[in-house]
Amino acid sequence: MKKLLFTLSLFLLFKASTALAQTIYVNPDSGSDMADGSESTPYATLEKAVAIANELTGSGSITIKLFPGLYSLKDKVAIHPLRMLNDTTRFTVEAVVLPDDEDWLPTKMPAIQSISGNNSKTQFVHSTGLLVATSHVTIRGLKFLGSAHPDVTYYYPISKEDESLGDMEVSQCYFVSEVHSSQIQGAIWAQGPKTQIDHCVFYNCRNAILLFRSVEDFSVTNSIIYGANESAVWMGPVANFTFKNNVIAGGNYVWVRPGDSSPAYKFTDCVMVDNQHYMGYYGSNGLVETTNNKNFVETNVVKKGKVELVTRKEPAYPTNYLHLTPGSVGYELNAGIFKSPKQPNPVKKKGM
Repeated sequence: MKKLLFTLSLFLLFKASTALAQTIYVNPDSGSDMADGSESTPYATLEKAVAIANELTGSGSITIKLFPGLYSLKDKVAIHPLRMLNDTTRFTVEAVVLPDDEDWLPTKMPAIQSISGNNSKTQFVHSTGLLVATSHVTIRGLKFLGSAHPDVTYYYPISKEDESLGDMEVSQCYFVSEVHSSQIQGAIWAQGPKTQIDHCVFYNCRNAILLFRSVEDFSVTNSIIYGANESAVWMGPVANFTFKNNVIAGGNYVWVRPGDSSPAYKFTDCVMVDNQHYMGYYGSNGLVETTNNKNFVETNVVKKGKVELVTRKEPAYPTNYLHLTPGSVGYELNAGIFKSPKQPNPVKKKGM
């Protein structure tokens, strides 16, 4: 009898521990949506993994780990789990190999691209990649590409529509857009409080970050926003936010705000150079430059100098592509996807 009770106790303990946290794996090259989502037999699509994760009950964190490969989204992927999450339990979508891992290479970064047409009518017709419809979500170590679908004018790789939801973290991600073929209208479009963006690179996105309703307690840190052909950041009325150690260069407007207002913004330890305009608002005829800046404070903000990015000049990707070159102003800020500085790998020429 004692042996039976001991065995039953071990079984219940095992069941309880497995309910605390669950991990689902996806591999677009070798996986199958008929598999069980384990590391050895992963699913093939992110859509399947999120659908399974959304139905999980119990408690504990949910993690979806993506193996290297191209993930083509046929529709928006909505994260809305039945499981209740909190400050210590999260819904995470991340790469199997993260940028600070010793064996990380650009080719190991999962790439996400929507092939969907317009799939949302919220506020206006547009296309969404990942729709974050719950609080306590982390997205980490992924590369988001623009939409090349001919019907899509406005594409948003990550959206959070519900302003009552908070605590979304996006870190160590690339957002790479090409205005003539696969544009990103806004890389991160997030309503609600506590959006945290850290160590990301936004390259040639029309807008990098869009924050409008119920915006508070958010942060943008250690990130590069380069070539934003409308604006780097659109932001509504907000207090209590952190904008630090960022580089904004080679774009149109740095900031766009509601009306010709003068909100209390504070920028610290940043580089903002080679942009056509600094601050603007959206008027009846489009964007209008403004100098009504009486309430915002700048501390150690550099506005002179040259920013140059590491580009892909050989067939292989440099490890630190789209990061600042050593001679660039702001190089010491450690902005980019690496939390620990990473040395570039040598790119071998063909035949060597």
